[in-house]
Amino acid sequence: MGARPDEVRRHNRTVLLRRLHVGGPCTRASLAAELGLNRSTIKALVDGLAESGVVEERVPRQRSGAGRPSLLVLPQAHAAVVLAVDVRVDQVAIALVGLGGEILGRNSWNLRVRTREPEEVVTHVVDSAIVLAADIGVTMVAGGVSVPGVVRRSDGLVHEAPNLHWTDVPLGDRLMSVFDMPVVVGNDAELGALAEHLRGAARGSSDAVYVSADVGVGGGVISDGSALRGTAGYVGELGHMMVNPAGRPCYCGSRGCWETEVGEPALCRALGLREGAPRGAVVAELRSLAESPEEVRERLAVFTEWLTVGLVNVVNVLGPELVVLGDLFTALPASLISDVAQEVRRRSLVSRAVGGTRIEASTLGGDSTLLGAAELAFEPVLDAV
Repeated sequence: MGARPDEVRRHNRTVLLRRLHVGGPCTRASLAAELGLNRSTIKALVDGLAESGVVEERVPRQRSGAGRPSLLVLPQAHAAVVLAVDVRVDQVAIALVGLGGEILGRNSWNLRVRTREPEEVVTHVVDSAIVLAADIGVTMVAGGVSVPGVVRRSDGLVHEAPNLHWTDVPLGDRLMSVFDMPVVVGNDAELGALAEHLRGAARGSSDAVYVSADVGVGGGVISDGSALRGTAGYVGELGHMMVNPAGRPCYCGSRGCWETEVGEPALCRALGLREGAPRGAVVAELRSLAESPEEVRERLAVFTEWLTVGLVNVVNVLGPELVVLGDLFTALPASLISDVAQEVRRRSLVSRAVGGTRIEASTLGGDSTLLGAAELAFEPVLDAV
């Protein structure tokens, strides 16, 4: 038995809206070609969305050729606004993100030992989001939260976020009860991968791995165009891949985990900075080193080796066409990333088999996880706008 006409229309509407949300403004003709729908269907869908204020049509600013220009269909940011929250070890950032991915407003604050408690974080997020929404004059319809830990996707339970010292925190339920709207919680690296796939360096790549470094190291996987989520949403703990059996103890109970060799504390040691040095000092030291590739190779030789070893394992196991380095890794000198990429291609059987896995720095910088949290929130919203 075939789908009913109203189900088909709803499906086509969601597909069209997702295309505009992720891909940006587009003409009706291009939408018809990309989505495989006839022009009369596209006209009906666009007219309906325009009537409800979700999109508008506008003459393009730059015209080419003679004749009447094709109108662009543009998503209207204020038609659906979500709250994105990025909880890190030392900072929380929030943003209100409109349809089409436009950041309408943002705020952030530093965390200390006391303000890192779950209830303190929730209270500050709620208060800050309400004030920000009032200032902009929008209503939030859903929320997405990024957390550096193991998260159960079904209800937003943070099973463990060791660097925050959180265990079994019902973050999703807590925020949903306060905001009275859907709130989805995800692992930070997984959401970074989602953002890079939709809007960043991995756009157009169907198989990619996002590896990010903060105090810890995490990974997110895009496989055949979709996020790999694992059982109950637990996947991507690449930082706890053991690479050095004789290495330092890790808080997880093991020894020589990858993040003990390439996380922020390890990078501080390699640079001759004290562990726990301000992020700005780490970035400044890396930038000063970048002017001398030879000095980079000399001072960061051990760090580079462990980064290479881990990435070879990642590439051999997952076989991606692209590895995106995010967060603190984006500050690494270009010469170091180039050297690592060359070594990974040389040492990895899979990389050689697929013609060379690319390794690139994130193009979204520090916004990867924040934008990923927004996209997580938008997933159900696009069906209902």
